[in-house]
Amino acid sequence: MRRYGLSDGQWEQIKDLLPGREGHVGGTAADNRLFVEAVLYRYRAGIPWRDLPVRFGDWKNVHRRLRRWCESGVIERIFRHLAADRANEYMMIDSTIVRAHQHSAGAHKKKDADQGIGRSRGGLTTKIHAIIDAAGKAMALSLTPGQRADITEAEPLLDEVDPEVFIADKAYDADPLIEELEDRQITPVIPSRRNRRHSRKISFSLYKKRKEIERFFARLKQFRGIATRYDKLKSTFLAAVQLVSAIIGIN
Repeated sequence: MRRYGLSDGQWEQIKDLLPGREGHVGGTAADNRLFVEAVLYRYRAGIPWRDLPVRFGDWKNVHRRLRRWCESGVIERIFRHLAADRANEYMMIDSTIVRAHQHSAGAHKKKDADQGIGRSRGGLTTKIHAIIDAAGKAMALSLTPGQRADITEAEPLLDEVDPEVFIADKAYDADPLIEELEDRQITPVIPSRRNRRHSRKISFSLYKKRKEIERFFARLKQFRGIATRYDKLKSTFLAAVQLVSAIIGIN
């Protein structure tokens, strides 16, 4: 297997989800595997697109095809298909901040266009929000500007899953979220903030499972193009996060 390439097992699980596959209406794409490996190589190594090794072909074509797959929802379909095989015993939510490189700024301004880049004391940043299942696989993902509060993405992401137990840290201790969990008969394992008048009792043996999401983010950030955002468009960066999350989930 080439450096940063797909294993045969990983390829078997995604090949039938791609456009141009054998038996698919329209043209065929015999180089689908090479293209996916080119995208993974770029984000794993954190290099500019123009520095892709020549074996992947013209870098402009690779980038153009990635944008086409983003716009047509191909990568999101891969992520959601693999996320459908989930362990519902418990799930957990958290976020991580990644530095946005100066080259990620400057996308063409459109009305109400949110590229998920914010300014904070540390400069330009993007925040990745994730829910993972008991097996450590990503179930739901979103991006916001780095200064956005974690709690703002909890309910939208929770709409995509249905766990028996929901684990989070104190940043997610908010009455509307707790009430929604209880209405859906999901057990919240969320420590109470200090200013709560009446603290909730939680299972700390379950709360310790939260280390799994820290491990997920650590694996995600082994891809240098994820740990530092270079993409101008939110849709491109989100697609990269979805693809990498899907691949590491089937290792």
